[in-house]
Amino acid sequence: MSSSGERVRGRLGWTVGELAGPYADPTLGSFDLDFYDGNTRVHRSLAVSWNACFEKVDPVRSFRWTKGGDSFAGWHWSATTCDHVGYESWLERDRLILLDADPEVIGIASQPFWLHWHDGSRKRRHAPDFFVRLADGRGQVVDVRADDRIDDAAAGAFEAAERACRAVGWEFVRVGVPDPVLMANMRWLSRYRRRRCGRRQDVADRLVSVFDEPAPLLAGAVEAGDPFLVLPVLFHLLWSRALVTDVASRLLGSDI
Repeated sequence: MSSSGERVRGRLGWTVGELAGPYADPTLGSFDLDFYDGNTRVHRSLAVSWNACFEKVDPVRSFRWTKGGDSFAGWHWSATTCDHVGYESWLERDRLILLDADPEVIGIASQPFWLHWHDGSRKRRHAPDFFVRLADGRGQVVDVRADDRIDDAAAGAFEAAERACRAVGWEFVRVGVPDPVLMANMRWLSRYRRRRCGRRQDVADRLVSVFDEPAPLLAGAVEAGDPFLVLPVLFHLLWSRALVTDVASRLLGSDI
Protein backbone atom coordinates (compact mmCIF):
# COMPACT_ATOMS: atom_id res chain seq x y z
CA MET A 1 0.00 0.00 0.00
CA SER A 2 1.47 3.35 -0.99
CA SER A 3 1.85 6.08 1.62
CA SER A 4 -0.59 8.28 -0.28
CA GLY A 5 -3.35 5.70 0.14
CA GLU A 6 -3.74 5.15 -3.60
CA ARG A 7 -5.14 1.85 -4.77
CA VAL A 8 -2.45 -0.67 -5.56
CA ARG A 9 -1.96 -1.15 -9.27
CA GLY A 10 0.08 -3.73 -11.11
CA ARG A 11 2.95 -3.01 -13.45
CA LEU A 12 0.61 -3.18 -16.44
CA GLY A 13 -1.65 -0.54 -14.94
CA TRP A 14 -4.57 -2.65 -13.75
CA THR A 15 -6.11 -2.71 -10.31
CA VAL A 16 -5.41 -5.83 -8.26
CA GLY A 17 -8.39 -8.17 -8.71
CA GLU A 18 -9.26 -6.74 -12.16
CA LEU A 19 -7.83 -8.46 -15.22
CA ALA A 20 -5.81 -6.22 -17.54
CA GLY A 21 -7.99 -5.24 -20.49
CA PRO A 22 -5.40 -5.21 -23.31
CA TYR A 23 -3.76 -8.40 -22.08
CA ALA A 24 -6.86 -10.31 -20.99
CA ASP A 25 -8.58 -13.10 -22.85
CA PRO A 26 -11.17 -11.39 -25.08
CA THR A 27 -13.63 -14.03 -23.86
CA LEU A 28 -13.87 -12.06 -20.61
CA GLY A 29 -15.98 -9.41 -22.25
CA SER A 30 -18.54 -12.01 -23.27
CA PHE A 31 -19.61 -13.08 -19.78
CA ASP A 32 -21.28 -11.56 -16.72
CA LEU A 33 -21.88 -13.11 -13.31
CA ASP A 34 -24.99 -12.72 -11.16
CA PHE A 35 -24.33 -13.70 -7.52
CA TYR A 36 -24.72 -12.77 -3.87
CA ASP A 37 -22.13 -10.43 -2.38
CA GLY A 38 -23.04 -10.87 1.26
CA ASN A 39 -26.78 -10.22 1.41
CA THR A 40 -26.75 -8.17 -1.81
CA ARG A 41 -27.49 -9.64 -5.23
CA VAL A 42 -25.06 -8.16 -7.78
CA HIS A 43 -24.56 -8.43 -11.53
CA ARG A 44 -20.98 -7.78 -12.65
CA SER A 45 -18.66 -8.62 -15.49
CA LEU A 46 -16.56 -11.75 -15.20
CA ALA A 47 -13.42 -9.62 -15.55
CA VAL A 48 -13.99 -7.79 -12.26
CA SER A 49 -15.75 -10.49 -10.23
CA TRP A 50 -13.73 -13.63 -10.95
CA ASN A 51 -11.74 -13.36 -7.70
CA ALA A 52 -14.75 -13.27 -5.35
CA CYS A 53 -14.92 -15.98 -2.68
CA PHE A 54 -17.48 -18.03 -4.57
CA GLU A 55 -16.88 -20.99 -2.27
CA LYS A 56 -18.70 -18.98 0.43
CA VAL A 57 -21.61 -17.43 -1.47
CA ASP A 58 -25.28 -18.28 -1.03
CA PRO A 59 -27.06 -20.20 -3.81
CA VAL A 60 -28.60 -18.04 -6.53
CA ARG A 61 -31.62 -20.31 -6.71
CA SER A 62 -33.53 -22.41 -4.23
CA PHE A 63 -33.53 -26.21 -3.94
CA ARG A 64 -36.99 -27.63 -4.42
CA TRP A 65 -38.45 -31.11 -4.35
CA THR A 66 -41.72 -31.73 -6.15
CA LYS A 67 -43.85 -34.78 -5.48
CA GLY A 68 -43.64 -37.18 -8.38
CA GLY A 69 -40.63 -35.40 -9.86
CA ASP A 70 -37.62 -37.18 -11.32
CA SER A 71 -35.08 -35.52 -9.00
CA PHE A 72 -34.61 -35.13 -5.28
CA ALA A 73 -33.21 -31.97 -3.71
CA GLY A 74 -31.74 -31.65 -0.25
CA TRP A 75 -28.86 -30.49 1.92
CA HIS A 76 -25.63 -32.33 2.63
CA TRP A 77 -23.73 -31.48 5.80
CA SER A 78 -20.15 -31.00 4.64
CA ALA A 79 -17.23 -31.95 6.86
CA THR A 80 -15.10 -29.65 4.69
CA THR A 81 -17.13 -26.49 5.24
CA CYS A 82 -18.84 -27.48 8.53
CA ASP A 83 -22.04 -26.26 6.95
CA HIS A 84 -24.84 -27.53 4.73
CA VAL A 85 -24.41 -27.53 0.95
CA GLY A 86 -27.44 -27.90 -1.27
CA TYR A 87 -28.00 -30.37 -4.09
CA GLU A 88 -30.75 -30.88 -6.65
CA SER A 89 -30.47 -34.61 -7.34
CA TRP A 90 -29.04 -37.83 -5.94
CA LEU A 91 -26.30 -37.55 -8.56
CA GLU A 92 -25.30 -34.14 -7.22
CA ARG A 93 -25.48 -35.50 -3.67
CA ASP A 94 -23.04 -38.26 -4.61
CA ARG A 95 -20.66 -35.74 -6.17
CA LEU A 96 -20.84 -33.67 -2.99
CA ILE A 97 -19.78 -36.72 -0.97
CA LEU A 98 -16.77 -37.23 -3.26
CA LEU A 99 -15.83 -33.55 -3.08
CA ASP A 100 -16.23 -33.57 0.69
CA ALA A 101 -13.83 -36.50 0.95
CA ASP A 102 -11.19 -34.95 -1.33
CA PRO A 103 -8.31 -33.55 0.77
CA GLU A 104 -7.52 -31.03 -2.00
CA VAL A 105 -10.95 -29.41 -1.58
CA ILE A 106 -11.17 -26.69 1.08
CA GLY A 107 -14.41 -24.96 0.07
CA ILE A 108 -17.66 -25.88 -1.70
CA ALA A 109 -20.71 -23.82 -2.67
CA SER A 110 -23.73 -24.92 -4.69
CA GLN A 111 -25.41 -22.86 -7.42
CA PRO A 112 -22.80 -20.11 -6.81
CA PHE A 113 -23.74 -17.77 -9.66
CA TRP A 114 -25.63 -17.29 -12.89
CA LEU A 115 -23.26 -17.11 -15.85
CA HIS A 116 -24.69 -14.80 -18.54
CA TRP A 117 -23.63 -14.68 -22.19
CA HIS A 118 -24.99 -14.26 -25.72
CA ASP A 119 -24.76 -17.26 -28.01
CA GLY A 120 -25.07 -15.25 -31.22
CA SER A 121 -28.82 -15.46 -31.45
CA ARG A 122 -30.11 -14.89 -27.95
CA LYS A 123 -29.12 -14.25 -24.35
CA ARG A 124 -28.32 -17.34 -22.32
CA ARG A 125 -27.64 -18.06 -18.67
CA HIS A 126 -26.44 -21.07 -16.70
CA ALA A 127 -25.99 -21.77 -12.98
CA PRO A 128 -23.18 -24.30 -12.45
CA ASP A 129 -23.86 -26.92 -9.81
CA PHE A 130 -20.81 -26.25 -7.63
CA PHE A 131 -17.91 -23.92 -7.14
CA VAL A 132 -14.95 -25.57 -5.44
CA ARG A 133 -11.89 -23.95 -3.89
CA LEU A 134 -8.78 -26.11 -3.98
CA ALA A 135 -5.96 -26.12 -1.43
CA ASP A 136 -3.57 -24.37 -3.82
CA GLY A 137 -6.03 -21.51 -4.29
CA ARG A 138 -7.39 -22.50 -7.68
CA GLY A 139 -11.08 -22.30 -8.45
CA GLN A 140 -12.99 -25.20 -9.96
CA VAL A 141 -16.47 -25.11 -11.47
CA VAL A 142 -18.30 -28.44 -11.44
CA ASP A 143 -21.38 -29.38 -13.45
CA VAL A 144 -23.06 -32.72 -12.76
CA ARG A 145 -25.00 -34.40 -15.57
CA ALA A 146 -25.23 -38.02 -16.67
CA ASP A 147 -23.85 -38.63 -20.16
CA ASP A 148 -27.24 -39.68 -21.52
CA ARG A 149 -28.93 -36.53 -20.15
CA ILE A 150 -26.88 -33.98 -22.09
CA ASP A 151 -29.02 -32.33 -24.77
CA ASP A 152 -27.95 -29.55 -27.13
CA ALA A 153 -28.87 -26.82 -24.64
CA ALA A 154 -26.85 -28.44 -21.84
CA ALA A 155 -23.89 -29.07 -24.14
CA GLY A 156 -23.90 -25.41 -25.15
CA ALA A 157 -24.06 -24.29 -21.53
CA PHE A 158 -21.15 -26.53 -20.55
CA GLU A 159 -19.08 -25.31 -23.48
CA ALA A 160 -19.73 -21.69 -22.52
CA ALA A 161 -18.89 -22.39 -18.87
CA GLU A 162 -15.62 -24.02 -19.91
CA ARG A 163 -14.67 -20.99 -22.03
CA ALA A 164 -15.44 -18.62 -19.16
CA CYS A 165 -13.43 -20.71 -16.71
CA ARG A 166 -10.47 -20.94 -19.03
CA ALA A 167 -10.44 -17.14 -19.40
CA VAL A 168 -9.94 -16.62 -15.64
CA GLY A 169 -7.79 -19.65 -14.83
CA TRP A 170 -10.47 -21.79 -13.23
CA GLU A 171 -10.87 -25.46 -13.94
CA PHE A 172 -14.13 -26.64 -15.45
CA VAL A 173 -15.25 -30.22 -14.82
CA ARG A 174 -18.36 -31.93 -16.09
CA VAL A 175 -18.92 -35.18 -14.23
CA GLY A 176 -21.45 -37.94 -14.73
CA VAL A 177 -22.44 -41.09 -12.86
CA PRO A 178 -19.64 -42.27 -10.53
CA ASP A 179 -18.45 -45.85 -10.36
CA PRO A 180 -21.07 -47.77 -8.33
CA VAL A 181 -18.57 -49.63 -6.14
CA LEU A 182 -16.63 -46.49 -5.31
CA MET A 183 -19.84 -44.60 -4.58
CA ALA A 184 -21.28 -47.33 -2.36
CA ASN A 185 -18.11 -47.31 -0.27
CA MET A 186 -17.95 -43.53 -0.05
CA ARG A 187 -21.60 -43.25 0.95
CA TRP A 188 -20.88 -45.65 3.78
CA LEU A 189 -17.74 -43.86 4.93
CA SER A 190 -19.50 -40.49 4.73
CA ARG A 191 -21.66 -41.58 7.67
CA TYR A 192 -18.50 -41.26 9.76
CA ARG A 193 -17.26 -37.96 8.33
CA ARG A 194 -18.02 -35.90 11.43
CA ARG A 195 -15.05 -35.19 13.65
CA ARG A 196 -16.75 -36.68 16.70
CA CYS A 197 -16.24 -40.13 15.14
CA GLY A 198 -12.49 -39.68 15.48
CA ARG A 199 -12.30 -38.19 18.96
CA ARG A 200 -11.00 -41.37 20.57
CA GLN A 201 -7.36 -40.55 19.97
CA ASP A 202 -6.19 -43.62 21.87
CA VAL A 203 -8.21 -45.84 19.51
CA ALA A 204 -6.99 -43.91 16.46
CA ASP A 205 -3.37 -44.34 17.56
CA ARG A 206 -3.86 -48.10 18.02
CA LEU A 207 -5.44 -48.40 14.60
CA VAL A 208 -2.63 -46.51 12.91
CA SER A 209 -0.17 -48.84 14.64
CA VAL A 210 -2.14 -51.99 13.74
CA PHE A 211 -2.43 -50.99 10.08
CA ASP A 212 1.19 -49.96 9.80
CA GLU A 213 1.34 -53.13 7.73
CA PRO A 214 -1.61 -54.04 5.46
CA ALA A 215 -4.20 -56.21 7.19
CA PRO A 216 -7.87 -57.23 6.75
CA LEU A 217 -10.27 -54.57 7.98
CA LEU A 218 -12.14 -56.56 10.63
CA ALA A 219 -9.07 -58.45 11.84
CA GLY A 220 -7.25 -55.17 12.37
CA ALA A 221 -10.24 -53.65 14.15
CA VAL A 222 -10.44 -56.64 16.52
CA GLU A 223 -6.73 -56.37 17.24
CA ALA A 224 -7.20 -52.69 18.14
CA GLY A 225 -10.02 -53.39 20.60
CA ASP A 226 -13.77 -53.87 20.81
CA PRO A 227 -15.06 -53.54 17.21
CA PHE A 228 -18.17 -51.75 18.50
CA LEU A 229 -15.92 -48.91 19.69
CA VAL A 230 -13.16 -49.26 17.12
CA LEU A 231 -15.04 -49.43 13.80
CA PRO A 232 -16.49 -45.88 13.88
CA VAL A 233 -12.99 -44.53 14.44
CA LEU A 234 -11.61 -46.78 11.70
CA PHE A 235 -14.24 -45.59 9.20
CA HIS A 236 -13.50 -41.98 10.11
CA LEU A 237 -9.80 -42.54 9.50
CA LEU A 238 -10.59 -44.08 6.13
CA TRP A 239 -12.87 -41.17 5.26
CA SER A 240 -10.21 -38.62 6.20
CA ARG A 241 -7.51 -40.74 4.49
CA ALA A 242 -5.40 -41.04 7.59
CA LEU A 243 -5.68 -44.73 6.64
CA VAL A 244 -6.04 -45.91 3.06
CA THR A 245 -7.74 -48.90 1.51
CA ASP A 246 -9.03 -49.81 -1.94
CA VAL A 247 -12.51 -48.31 -2.18
CA ALA A 248 -12.79 -48.51 -5.96
CA SER A 249 -12.59 -52.20 -6.86
CA ARG A 250 -14.60 -53.98 -4.16
CA LEU A 251 -17.12 -53.25 -1.46
CA LEU A 252 -15.85 -52.73 2.05
CA GLY A 253 -16.53 -55.80 4.16
CA SER A 254 -15.27 -57.96 6.95
CA ASP A 255 -13.04 -59.94 4.58
CA ILE A 256 -11.07 -56.88 3.39
